[in-house]
Amino acid sequence: APITTVQAFSAPSSSILRPAFASHITSSSSRLYDGADDSFSVIETPSVDDGIARKKLGLITFDLDDTLYPIAPVIAEANDAFARAMNNFGFDGIKPSDIDETGRQIREEIALDDPAAAAALSHTEIRMRAIRRQMETVTFLRTLEDVADDWATPVSSLSPIIVQNAKKWAAKEVSPTVVQAVYNAWEMERHHSGERHVYPDLIETLGKIKKEHPDVIIGAVTDGKANPMLMTFTLAPLFDFCMSWEDDQAGRTQFFKELSDTESDAQLKWIYESALDKYKEIARTRSSFKAGTSIDDDDDDLDERVWIHVGDDLAYDVGGSHACGAKTILMELADKYEQTARHRFSGKKLPSWSMNSKIELKNRKKMNDEAEGFVNKKVNYITGLPEAINEILEDA
Repeated sequence: APITTVQAFSAPSSSILRPAFASHITSSSSRLYDGADDSFSVIETPSVDDGIARKKLGLITFDLDDTLYPIAPVIAEANDAFARAMNNFGFDGIKPSDIDETGRQIREEIALDDPAAAAALSHTEIRMRAIRRQMETVTFLRTLEDVADDWATPVSSLSPIIVQNAKKWAAKEVSPTVVQAVYNAWEMERHHSGERHVYPDLIETLGKIKKEHPDVIIGAVTDGKANPMLMTFTLAPLFDFCMSWEDDQAGRTQFFKELSDTESDAQLKWIYESALDKYKEIARTRSSFKAGTSIDDDDDDLDERVWIHVGDDLAYDVGGSHACGAKTILMELADKYEQTARHRFSGKKLPSWSMNSKIELKNRKKMNDEAEGFVNKKVNYITGLPEAINEILEDA
């Protein structure tokens, strides 16, 4: 079927949490029960009934960054939190950009000896290493200054032995607990910032999708540590699960090793297969509470339902999910949404937060080109999602 670009627009709301959102939370089918104590009742919400024949939506999964919120301001604010945390622990003079710049430097250094290992480093590993290096650098320079002051000599006059011992001292002096605490501050702010920057109309749109498809299970598939279940005031009530690439480091490592090889045909099926397994697990659990439903009947019903994946990345979102049987919606959003990730392959300057190597970007571009033919719908505005979903269900 030809690709349809869905364009819909309504004026953005000035509030992330709208009065109408409360009803979405209480009536959402993601809440299995309503009531207190031992009195449970399955909540029913009306589905779309416009007389048009369409298959049932079983699972819809979302990428997060640049799909539900713009990644650039979120990373920038998380980096601000990193700099504040470093200062709170006594590491002065740290700039927010230091964590990204140091991370890129570390990846490039590792790539000189082992490009595959460099590519396989997770976002968390890179940032933890960057934080530690920044701490060691500050400690090292302070040690040299203290020694130079004691000896009343310039730092430049210190012997190589003194310098080497100062480096060893700095490496031992930095506490892993403090490194973890600074990283936790970065990650916590990432989630808080994600909530502040959730795209206008997203909450209402997700609520509409759940209302039209009351039995749908909504999940997230992400290559980092972002998790909608931790975005308490916005996304958490609407999502049922989250699958992170970092949860399966073996599969992730294999994929990025393949991606670092220019002749490789890297496969992303492993993470989407995990998401599909999680969906079936949740669906079976839900159906077990319904009288007169057997596991076999439920499995037959699941096989008939449609899975749709929504994301902004052709290679990862479209190519990976399509290989596992998902229908796909590409979030090629209008300029007002300030997407930056998908523009990395246009040949323009990379966004400041990007840590991709040239080889990785080259292979990703190849994967993007191959995935173009697997796009079922393109969406330019968040409010166009429900229409795109229903059109896919009609064509399925």
